[in-house]
Amino acid sequence: MTGKDSFGAFATLDTSSGPVGYYSLHALQEAGLIDLSRTPFSIRVLVENALRQSDGGPSTPDDVERVAGWRPDGMSDREFPYMPGRVALQDFTGVPCVVDLAAMRDAVAEWGADPSIINPVVRSDLVIDHSVQVDYFNSAGALAANIEREFERNTERYQLLKWSQTAFDNLKIVPPGTGIVHQVNLEFLAEGVLTSQANGQVIAYPDTCIGTDSHTTMINGLGVLGWGVGGIEAEAVMLGQPYYMMLPEVVGVRLTGDLQEGATATDLVLAITEKLRALGVVEKFVEFYGPGLHSLPVADRATIGNMSPEYGATCGFFPIDDQTLRYLSNTGRPESTVELVERYSKAQGLFHEPGDEPDYTTKVDFDLSSVIPSMAGPKRPQDRVALGEVRDNFRAFFPAETSSENGSPKQDIDIDVEGEKVSLSDGSVVISAITSCTNTSNPSVMVGAGLLARNARRRGLRRKPWVKTSMAPGSTVVTRYLEAAGLNEDLDALGFQTVGYGCTTCIGNSGPLPQPVAEAIEDHELVAAAVLSGNRNFEGRVHPQVKANYLASPVLVVAYALAGHVDMNIQDDPIGTDPEGRDVYLREIWPSQKEIAETIAGALEPDMFREQYSGAFGGPDEWRSLTAPSGVQFKWDPGSTYIQRPAFLENVPSDPAPREPVVDARVLVMLGDSVTTDHISPAGSIPPSAPSGQFLIGGDVPRREFNSYGSRRGNHNVMVRGTFGNIRLRNLLTPDEEGDWTVHLPDGELMRVFNASERYAEEGTPLIVLAGKEYGTGSSRDWAAKGPMLLGVRAVIAESFERIHRANLVGMGVAPIQYLTGQNAASLGLTGREQFTIDGLDDSVEPGSTLDVTAVSDDGRRTEFKATLRIDTAIEAEYYRNGGLLPYVLRQMIADAT
Repeated sequence: MTGKDSFGAFATLDTSSGPVGYYSLHALQEAGLIDLSRTPFSIRVLVENALRQSDGGPSTPDDVERVAGWRPDGMSDREFPYMPGRVALQDFTGVPCVVDLAAMRDAVAEWGADPSIINPVVRSDLVIDHSVQVDYFNSAGALAANIEREFERNTERYQLLKWSQTAFDNLKIVPPGTGIVHQVNLEFLAEGVLTSQANGQVIAYPDTCIGTDSHTTMINGLGVLGWGVGGIEAEAVMLGQPYYMMLPEVVGVRLTGDLQEGATATDLVLAITEKLRALGVVEKFVEFYGPGLHSLPVADRATIGNMSPEYGATCGFFPIDDQTLRYLSNTGRPESTVELVERYSKAQGLFHEPGDEPDYTTKVDFDLSSVIPSMAGPKRPQDRVALGEVRDNFRAFFPAETSSENGSPKQDIDIDVEGEKVSLSDGSVVISAITSCTNTSNPSVMVGAGLLARNARRRGLRRKPWVKTSMAPGSTVVTRYLEAAGLNEDLDALGFQTVGYGCTTCIGNSGPLPQPVAEAIEDHELVAAAVLSGNRNFEGRVHPQVKANYLASPVLVVAYALAGHVDMNIQDDPIGTDPEGRDVYLREIWPSQKEIAETIAGALEPDMFREQYSGAFGGPDEWRSLTAPSGVQFKWDPGSTYIQRPAFLENVPSDPAPREPVVDARVLVMLGDSVTTDHISPAGSIPPSAPSGQFLIGGDVPRREFNSYGSRRGNHNVMVRGTFGNIRLRNLLTPDEEGDWTVHLPDGELMRVFNASERYAEEGTPLIVLAGKEYGTGSSRDWAAKGPMLLGVRAVIAESFERIHRANLVGMGVAPIQYLTGQNAASLGLTGREQFTIDGLDDSVEPGSTLDVTAVSDDGRRTEFKATLRIDTAIEAEYYRNGGLLPYVLRQMIADAT
């Protein structure tokens, strides 16, 4: 110990593996600094972190007292440093992180210092899961064919990642074909309690995690406190910089009752999402407790924790209890790990016992028995709709599109698919996908899907031929237990062959629709539907040709593949006919909870997890045979269209340059409410006609090799050209156009957003963005901040910001500015065609300060208003002054090394 442990909190715990040191929260209680019984469990984890980090780390005794002094009715307005134990990355967000780290090494070398000082000091795991696409489906060879195609597309990216395996310490790469990062984290990477060596002593502390994906929150189901951050913030933590945060409010959700027959974990999370999103839990912790908690298995908890971003919370935390220990044992963790988790958590007051009910900022009751079968959609995950009301929901959302000019229903479209003559209409389900960590991590819904497939098969049902079906489990363990139960054959028979182990349809990697289906949708402007077991269904995300997207349990995904339409009441209408011509109803083939539980008990064994994860870091043959560069610095290929040294890390001065004032800025885009990072950051397929597509064509990249935006996040030249490029983006400056269109001002010429930004740059005109409520909701995409910054955007003025995106903007040196309560662009009479001057955006910005904004229209009308600078903390002000978080970290590491 360093001797800085002024609270006398260091203690020793005896285990079967020997003595283990830890920093005891009870010492703080004895000092009168905390009442553990009244403190939320998630806050106790933060207190332990501050206490441990006060012994030689970035925390001070004042930080410890401030965090320990959490009260439900009074939050501190000062930030404190938090040091997570692990960082989890996926490849879409992880590749830019590795690219940035490689570029930072180059910058350090250019300053004459040792580039190897840029090296992760916090354990970091990167799981390659976002690159597989559903090119092949409904065939026994789909998995092998998709893996082959994945490596063809992504060789350059994978070479970078394979280089990073040996170039960086403390960074492990889980190769493609293993699973989805959050499920791999839950089943394998997480330990519950971490240990490290300090002065010859083994130190135990809670497993904590941040990740470069919004759904990192899934790990909270295991009692591991974790949430998603921007890739920029993750890089800083990887390099040993603390994550600065404010003490959060904590919403306690008191669970009672049990799920009723027919209700699934997916139905549960959709109901909770709806309730908490309506309550308002943005930037808050949510913690679950109550008598219903102890009958809720970890798999169901993880499903709820996973969708924390959808209900807006920082995390949805479940404390360690007997269910946690049972899950650790059942997933093959060593006995010593399970013992340490139990003994440490009980010694620390981190183990939840029945009857524990701490104080919370707000308390909400939720009765599990009230949950009914549901879906969410057709455009947002928080818009739950009861299963029996899906038809009415669909018709209400698309009234104009689903009727002809005289108001009568459109005619069905006859096409040939798979050698059959079929009819498509509005509401036809063209994608039915079992996908996403949210549900594929949960054996109850996966086995439920398999049992429904078995029952349907026995009745002679088959999928509708126009439905593109697929299954992408979150780990190979899922395949093993489905095989053990014999359910893989039933799923295969209905077209749900495994197409890959990774994120597919949920992130837009749906692959192309069959040509006859795609042509019918385009030629007749059909409102096609997708049903997926994912967590995101924002506009344009799942597939560019699919307008109505519904989230559902894997069981319902199979059911809708059989029915083929959402424009029906699937609860009461027949979903098909058997060979004798008799109607078959969903209720007749729905598996019972007893049947599901018995199947799981007979098929799922701890050895499956040990066997499947024993070679997690080895990868498939394609990975092992992949050649990669070596050396401390990455060898950039100037001709690569995937990997380039980022422009914002070239020619970084050793001292920060003064921040230029924002004077006479123009609005690049003016946006409404709930603009997501899917709208801002390039995602999905790359259109040939877009500036990004034209850039690739100019580089002789054939259309078939465009791949996705996500796969090209390592090339800023592609990404900046696709920023604000979502096909459903509505720029209020161009009300008659959708997508990346804007007008150049003052002449009003219509052009692409990227082209307008280039012209403004030539003219020396700074740019801003105007937006409404919940700007930046959705995935934690750092390119939603990097892209606007490279377009020349200096500030975003919005009614409110989603947590991660606000931090990402600051991390890229872009000022997030919030209208005062009750004000917005409309109330102020702003058209977006004014010139804006913002006073106070200089080197001495004050966190949370009030700024004076002046907007002058072309006819000379002046609008003056005040707005709040959402640079919330002192460290964020330093990031802004340095031109962003990464230049700040660079300069700090150089200073520490000299």
